[in-house]
Amino acid sequence: QVQLEESGGGLVQPGGSLRLSCIVSRNINDYTMGWYRQAPGNQRELVARRTSSGITNYGDSVKGRFSIYRDNVKNTVDLQMNSLSPQDTAVYYCNTAPTPVFTWGQGTQVTVSA
Repeated sequence: QVQLEESGGGLVQPGGSLRLSCIVSRNINDYTMGWYRQAPGNQRELVARRTSSGITNYGDSVKGRFSIYRDNVKNTVDLQMNSLSPQDTAVYYCNTAPTPVFTWGQGTQVTVSA
């Protein structure tokens, strides 16, 4: 069973930055990888994805603020988040995209608050 381990979340002030990391327990070369988030009371949404060849796609709410990176050797996927706002508060998860096929990890909590 593939394991996903997210880290890097925390409490940050509005306008701040965080970098999330995800370690995947198998080779990710064959997959488009993405970052999802789920805020309380909301469905989980895909916010960013990156193909193995480097093509990226972002949700409208994060475009220009978030950047997704991946390392196909280390099997890691990172999400650089800048200009954070309270609306970005959520639990963040990584998985394949746009269809998640791996069992979800625990996620990492991001809280944006003054």
